[in-house]
Parts: sequence; C-alpha cells; structure tokens
Amino acid sequence: MRLSTDPRLPGGFTLIEILVVLAIIGLIGALAIPNLFKSRDTAQQRACLENLNRIEGVKQQWGAEKKKDDSDQPDQSDLEPYLKKFPTCPAGGSYTINQLGSKATCNIAGHTL
Repeated sequence: MRLSTDPRLPGGFTLIEILVVLAIIGLIGALAIPNLFKSRDTAQQRACLENLNRIEGVKQQWGAEKKKDDSDQPDQSDLEPYLKKFPTCPAGGSYTINQLGSKATCNIAGHTL
C-alpha cells in the first residue's frame, strides 16, 4: 500500500498486493474445503451409528417384553411405541431392522455397527 502525504496521490492497494491476498485466500480455501467435507461425513456416520444403536436397544426391549426369540423380526410399527420418532440416517440412507439375532443395518457404506 502506498502511503503518501501528497493529497494529489490517491492511497490504495496495488494490483500485486490484491493478487497476493487472493492467492493466500485461495490456498487457505483449497486446504480447508476437503477437511470440511470429511468432517461432515464423519459426523453423519457417527449420528447414523447412534441411531442404529437406538434401534438395536428398542428392538431388544421389544423382544424381551413380547417374549420373542432371535428368529423373530419386528417391523417399524412394532418399535414406534418405544420411540418418539423413528430415526432416519442423516446421510440419506435407509435402515433395515433385521431379526432380533442380527443387528440393524444402514444401506450407506461404512454405516455399520
């Protein structure tokens, strides 16, 4: 930036200074954006696993109260009385409840118990 005491010369940033600042901002953005997406994916995966754990807990409670064995499979309507709202995958996947003897699953890769 040119500082001048002469009132006829306008002060301001040179083109080189502006380009350097834009290059630095671009570099920071290029480093930050991939990490932002990775953080979002990790948060979605953790939330999905928490939902699957909730479904498993409710499924086991249903089985114990109804005296079911490992081959019995509840459907969503069987579990809804135990939940305020049936959970949904934050990444847009869908849950499969499965039998009591096997764990609930999500159809998104990496979202498994």
